[in-house]
Amino acid sequence: MTPDFNKSNGLIPVIIQDVNTDKVLMLGYQNEEAFNETKKTKKVTFFSRSKNRIWVKGETSGNFLFVEQTLIDCDNDTILIKAKPAGPVCHTGADTCFKEVNDTKISFLNRLSEIIHDRHINPTDNSYTSSLFKKGKNKLAQKVGEEGVEVVIEAMDENEELLLNESADLLFHLMVLLESQQLKLSDVVGILEKRHQSS
Repeated sequence: MTPDFNKSNGLIPVIIQDVNTDKVLMLGYQNEEAFNETKKTKKVTFFSRSKNRIWVKGETSGNFLFVEQTLIDCDNDTILIKAKPAGPVCHTGADTCFKEVNDTKISFLNRLSEIIHDRHINPTDNSYTSSLFKKGKNKLAQKVGEEGVEVVIEAMDENEELLLNESADLLFHLMVLLESQQLKLSDVVGILEKRHQSS
């Protein structure tokens, strides 16, 4: 089936759904050019009504939406794209633009990842995170190792509060180390997803 771009002044609504979780991530619009560009590049491309041009989702943030499947409804005037997100979808740092799903604690990790990235490319003197990047890869890796040992110690001592705090420190410093290598926590999650699918 082919979308009918003669309806609605050449623009068709496009629903983006996470191919792995089935979450509805966002809604955008495509004209024929954006639709064809999406087919060609396998990256979701929209038509921006405010900028009056096509734009690739993630063109500035790097959080692309990689197309896995495209479905067109029975009236040929709505598109559903099942995609694999490369990072947070919403500008707030959440994994979806729909508020009822945004309010989970896990989604904060996406926001934290964006903050860490910002401290990396826009360092400030009073930022602890920026100071970690200045110390270099070896010191960062050493810090992750130290935090890992502290997690083990608190687990052995069966101190729940300290175990949670040290685990938070470990996760944060691991995210900083990943960012220093131009990687994200979502890349690690992607590996876990692949392992789960093959197990």
